[in-house]
Amino acid sequence: MSRTRVRTPAADQACAAAVEMARSAAEEIARPGEVGEHLGFDAEGDRVVTHYFACLDRAYEGWRWAITVARASRAKAVTVSETVLLPGKGALLAPTWVPWSRRLRPGDLGPGDLLPAEADDDRLAPGFTAEAEADDETDHQMLFEYGLGRARVLSAIGRDLAVNRWHSGESGPDSPLATAAPAQCSTCGFYWPLAGALRLGFGVCANEFAPDDGKVVAADHGCGAHSEAAPAPSAAVEAPQPILDDLGYDPMPEG
Repeated sequence: MSRTRVRTPAADQACAAAVEMARSAAEEIARPGEVGEHLGFDAEGDRVVTHYFACLDRAYEGWRWAITVARASRAKAVTVSETVLLPGKGALLAPTWVPWSRRLRPGDLGPGDLLPAEADDDRLAPGFTAEAEADDETDHQMLFEYGLGRARVLSAIGRDLAVNRWHSGESGPDSPLATAAPAQCSTCGFYWPLAGALRLGFGVCANEFAPDDGKVVAADHGCGAHSEAAPAPSAAVEAPQPILDDLGYDPMPEG
């Protein structure tokens, strides 16, 4: 098996010598004083050479002007083929572009904003869109959990992502609030378990005085507003016995 040899084109002498032509082309597209010293050239092909010049613009540190010149076959005249500003080694570059849907963070969505889920969102799976006959004996909760009537439902990937996010977040067992709690949420009277596969691990707090009221909490989460944390003080205040001043008179026996 023979190795494929790649021929390195030799630099055309006329194109390599066209330094001033390339500099003039760079100065036409740059602002005054932004074209620096000649940094060399590369042979791009037969009778094609790219000259490089330093860019003195402070906004483009490390960049360089790249001017490509060429000469037609059997022609003596060299012409400018392309002018462009290219990043060099250590150049300041813009960060990698990230789609807007991946730049969102919790709390970014405001009133009136729309965040449609992509068609191939791994967090969702096809549901059962066929409508079931509704009658008095229909278990509507069961139909909802199985996805009847919904185009897509939570997939196993979406469920696992939610479980990991909830359990490792502020409503999980390792938050400072939970570690200082007298007991877990699973033993609290204000804890309302979720339905379906997450019933054993998560629920909703229904205590208006708790910091997690109305939020999903882990069963092993906890806070100081636990229903069995301590008996509530009685609202009734026992009145003290009256104190009688008997210095000015003698008490008389009853009868």
